[in-house]
Amino acid sequence: MAIGQTFLGLLEAKPRHGYDLKRAYDERFGADRPLHYGQVYATLSRLLKNGLVEVDGVEPGEGPERKRYAITEAGITDVAGWLATPEKPEPYLQNTLYAKVVLALLTGRSAAEVLDTQRAEHLRFMRDLTHRKTHGDLADQLICDFALFHLEADLRWLELTAARLDQLRAEVTP
Repeated sequence: MAIGQTFLGLLEAKPRHGYDLKRAYDERFGADRPLHYGQVYATLSRLLKNGLVEVDGVEPGEGPERKRYAITEAGITDVAGWLATPEKPEPYLQNTLYAKVVLALLTGRSAAEVLDTQRAEHLRFMRDLTHRKTHGDLADQLICDFALFHLEADLRWLELTAARLDQLRAEVTP
């Protein structure tokens, strides 16, 4: 995820301190991978240097002063352009799982076991996501649906590959 542009989008609503940005980001986008504070302030520093945000105020506090950041006109233009630009589809043409299947075949190991183990892990993760989805808010439901659809496509690939293992073995082994 483009953290900088996400920060800009969050700042468009109102100026915020770094801590508030981290909390808003983690709440909306980082449930599975919350940001580290160092990443927050490094990103804000880069946005400030590039003229996309400005310091809107400084407040004394325990420890270092707390800076409040606001988006600039250039930042608004940047986030608008980012939102209007489609993401490149990621087809994963050479992913790790494919490499494991081929290497299992090349080394005389069971590629079927590799596929079965992966299928079991996908199904376990899908159950976890389904549970999260049923107990979450709309944002959780949408995020989980996105992941579940991708996992379903992976499962179709696992099944198709399992059905073609003999053919693949003949093509990749001498």
